Amino acid sequence: MSLTRQQKTAAKMVGVVILMGSLSWASVPFYDWFCRVTGFGGETAVAQRGSDVVLDQKVLVRFDASKERGMPWEFKPVQHEMEIKLGETGLAFYEAYNPTDRPVAGTASYNVAPFAAGGYFTKIDCFCFEQQVLQPGERVTMPVTFYVDPEILDDREAKYLKAITLSYTFHETELPDEVAQLAPDAPAVQN
Repeated sequence: MSLTRQQKTAAKMVGVVILMGSLSWASVPFYDWFCRVTGFGGETAVAQRGSDVVLDQKVLVRFDASKERGMPWEFKPVQHEMEIKLGETGLAFYEAYNPTDRPVAGTASYNVAPFAAGGYFTKIDCFCFEQQVLQPGERVTMPVTFYVDPEILDDREAKYLKAITLSYTFHETELPDEVAQLAPDAPAVQN
C-alpha cells in the first residue's frame, strides 16, 4: 500500500513540527554550549574568586533584563548601572517575580556587549543557566558577582571601552518532576 501525495506531505510536516519543537526545547542549553566553545556573543570568563589586581581605571557596567515571548515572570535589574575599577569585585542583583497562580520554571541566558569585552568580563557567581522555580506570587533577588579583568587594557579593541552591558534573558522551561507532581494543573511550556 503506497502513501498518497497528501499523506506524504502531512508526514513531512509532522516531521518539521517535531524538529522545530526539539530545536526550540534545546535552544538554551545549545546556546550555552555554543558560546562556551566559540566565545561568540560576549561569552564571559568564569573565576572562583576575585582578581588579584585592582587598577584605578574605571568602567561603567550596565545591566539589562528581558524575557522570551510568553514568559510570565516580571524580571528586571535592581540597579541599572554601576561604575567599578578594573579588577574590583562587583555585586549586582536582578529581581524576578511570578505573578501567576502556578509555579513557573525559568532559565536565563546572557551576553555581554560589546562582544570584545566578553572575555574580560569575569563572573564569580551567577544564576544563569541554573533552573529557577518560582511559586505563585514569589519574588526573588538573584546576585551576580563579577569583575572586569585588568588585562582588558592589553586588548587593541577592548582597551578603549568605557561601558559594558551585561544582559540576561529568561526563558520558560519545564517544571522539574518533583514540582510538576505537586502542581498537576500547570500547563506545559509553550514554545
